[in-house]
Amino acid sequence: MLDFRLKSKTRIPNSDFSGRRRFLVTIMLGCMMLLVGRAIDLQVFETAFLKDQGDDRQVDEVPIPAYRGMIKDRNGAPLAVSAPVESIAINPKELLADDKNRLKQMEKDFRSQQHLEKLSANDKAVVLDYYRKEKALAISQMEKLLGLPSAKVDALLKEEPLRSFVYIARRVDPGQGDQIKDLKLAGVYFEREFKRFYPAGGVSAHIVGFTDVDEVGQGGLELGYEKVLKGIPGSKRVIRDGQRQIIADVENVKAPVTGKNLELSIDQRIQYLAYKELQLAVNANSAKSGTLVVLDAKNGEILAVANQPSFNPNTRKNLKEYFYRNRAMTEVFEPGSTVKPFVVAAALDGGYVKPNDQFETQGVFHIGHHTVKDVHNYGTLDLTHVLKKSSNIAVSQMALKMPPKYFWNVYHQLGFGVSADSGFPGEANGSLLDYHRWHDFERATMSFGYGLSSSALQLARAYTALADDGMLHSVSLLKRDEDIDEKRVFSTKTARRVRAMMEHVIMKDGTAYEARVDGYSVAGKTGTVKKSAGRGGYVDKKYFSVFAGIAPAKDPRLVMVVMIDEPSAGQYYGGLVSAPVFSKVMTGALRILDVAPDQEETMPVLLTQAH
Repeated sequence: MLDFRLKSKTRIPNSDFSGRRRFLVTIMLGCMMLLVGRAIDLQVFETAFLKDQGDDRQVDEVPIPAYRGMIKDRNGAPLAVSAPVESIAINPKELLADDKNRLKQMEKDFRSQQHLEKLSANDKAVVLDYYRKEKALAISQMEKLLGLPSAKVDALLKEEPLRSFVYIARRVDPGQGDQIKDLKLAGVYFEREFKRFYPAGGVSAHIVGFTDVDEVGQGGLELGYEKVLKGIPGSKRVIRDGQRQIIADVENVKAPVTGKNLELSIDQRIQYLAYKELQLAVNANSAKSGTLVVLDAKNGEILAVANQPSFNPNTRKNLKEYFYRNRAMTEVFEPGSTVKPFVVAAALDGGYVKPNDQFETQGVFHIGHHTVKDVHNYGTLDLTHVLKKSSNIAVSQMALKMPPKYFWNVYHQLGFGVSADSGFPGEANGSLLDYHRWHDFERATMSFGYGLSSSALQLARAYTALADDGMLHSVSLLKRDEDIDEKRVFSTKTARRVRAMMEHVIMKDGTAYEARVDGYSVAGKTGTVKKSAGRGGYVDKKYFSVFAGIAPAKDPRLVMVVMIDEPSAGQYYGGLVSAPVFSKVMTGALRILDVAPDQEETMPVLLTQAH
């Protein structure tokens, strides 16, 4: 039996990775050594460089300016808008010091151009001199771009060498700012701001007002509605470089809140017409000033307020306070004969006179030691002719029939002696003497508009009581659909009766024929008022020429008051100076508002005859 034994075994090769391991370990140790070496280099040898770089790049929190709300007219036309601009400031300390980074770069460029390893002391002096000349040239270019006097920046550097922030220009056009940025001056910084712009210029300046360089309201509605218009600034975190320029935004911390818009009751089309015609009238009559107010007879909205002289709110250099006062709302005058329709209405409503009463005038009326006079002896007058001829004597007789308290109360209800409360800052109250201090002569003078004072706005507001059938309206500079604060002063019957009497004032033999409006009925009243000299009485040959009117008289839509201060070109009567302005502005305004004519038009006939 054979015994078989396996003489050999199958050999399995061993896998040896030691070479690969050594290679990988060598690579890893090499990388570690590089990292350790780099760490030692950064921590030991480049500490100063890293510190400089860390100082150069800083996280900062900066404000985000907010848009100021727009001011618009009733139809959406912009009257005040804010546009993005930049303000430019310098850091005198930084601007005086050499800009290290820029100087190093110039030295590097110089070595490269000259093929030098190092710069000699002489070479460094050349580079430094070139750098300073280049910086001086850049500063000079910046001054020219900003319109600054030559060497203005150098003067600031000498005066304020230790300050870290000085504005050199505010509200610069962005394109202009970009040109200055291209100069790459160290120590020159830029702040994003907004500049207020007024598209209508002087046309609406007295109403809208203006802001200062920080966009804070300083006059008009810009001041009155400052809290509404101003926005709430936001903030964001940014990274600044060594020149304090923002190089990256990190995050928004708080979003800015835009200010609210104001929608005014003003109709810019009527406003422009009023501004233009008033300017022509003031110039033609060589007057000191003029003012005009247009109200909606149905709800008291203020549709136009014009004053002359005016000003341009976009360029207010050397502007005096005299020019930007809104005289229509902040200044007062004695209204004169324009109050006579109220006296007639009060006497009728109180039953102190009858519609058919007659008044004997005779040209002179004695009240104690005082005398009231008319321009002419008008003889016997009915109520209509009392207004048509504007008799001081007749209205004085009416006033003496009314108890002082009743008479005062009518004036007070019409708004005399109290602010019209339109929301305009600095609005005048006017004056109305307490009835306890009235004697008979004071009652008489009150009836023809002396002894009390009002603004043009207050007088126009009082006329809404006649225009809207006895309902007195509050006034508003903001657009609204209705007046929830209206109140009755006269009965409907009395208001309509007096309005019909006032239509005769516009007739050819009345005092205001120049106030007629072609195609429309007009009711109105003139006033030619001597200017007060205070306690010294009245000034000779100085007058307020006034006209207050309503159109169309049959169904009133608009109330207007025109006042020209000290006309000195020859004419001074309200019917000859202010009434023509009323006619031109009212004609245009009624057509702008598409109010249907209520009378046959005569202008086409006149034009045909002229040809």
